[in-house]
Amino acid sequence: MEWTDDAIILGTRKHGESSVIAEVMTIAHGRHLGLVRGGRSRKMQPTLQPGNSVRLTWRARLDGHLGNFQMEGLDLRAAGLMQSPIGIHGVQTLAALLRLLPERDPYPNLHAAMEVVLAHMDDAGLAAALLVRFELEMLNELGVGLDLSACAATGVTRDLVWVSPKSGRAVSREAGAPYADKLLALPGFLRRMKGTNVAASATLEELTDAFRLTGFFLDRHIYGPRQLPWPTSREAFLAAMKRALSIS
Repeated sequence: MEWTDDAIILGTRKHGESSVIAEVMTIAHGRHLGLVRGGRSRKMQPTLQPGNSVRLTWRARLDGHLGNFQMEGLDLRAAGLMQSPIGIHGVQTLAALLRLLPERDPYPNLHAAMEVVLAHMDDAGLAAALLVRFELEMLNELGVGLDLSACAATGVTRDLVWVSPKSGRAVSREAGAPYADKLLALPGFLRRMKGTNVAASATLEELTDAFRLTGFFLDRHIYGPRQLPWPTSREAFLAAMKRALSIS
């Protein structure tokens, strides 16, 4: 068995005296593990850092085996990511989210989305806006996506400012006014046209509301039912985001 694919390094763990088991997110083969012989060498360590993009070949005798990775670097961005708390905790949060997915199932949209987030980690506000959209896409891929297209009560598509915690659907300002204290805020940038320019316009208050929104549904549908602890990197990322945007 053999295939070649582009991937992003999520993490590694030691194996034996000189090798590592690498965890990667590929385009066509999803989240995948493989043995990298000599992965602890000075030559390989810079390539195997979380956040780097690589081209790898996987080989195994049978499809169900762990298999071996051979890889070459494409975008060794990890050194840059490690220069700021946003980059450090951001890549850890992305990896933790992707570990919620079943192994070896392809999620090309999430691979592409991760590339975009990693490419903008040097801008705290933009990175945060893209990361929270990544969480929305995770919810979609896990089958519990939110419907932010129209009001759950009236069907209108304008002035949507809340989300129902029960249905995960948007609610308009007028329809939700009597229940405002029971609804979750829907930041405007999550509904506007996608793109880095729109995401960059999000305020700290909007970003805080957005992470509260995605966090509520991740906890209700994923972390809670699976009895999983929340990744500490997410809280660390939010703290770093607030510090960075409060100063700017």
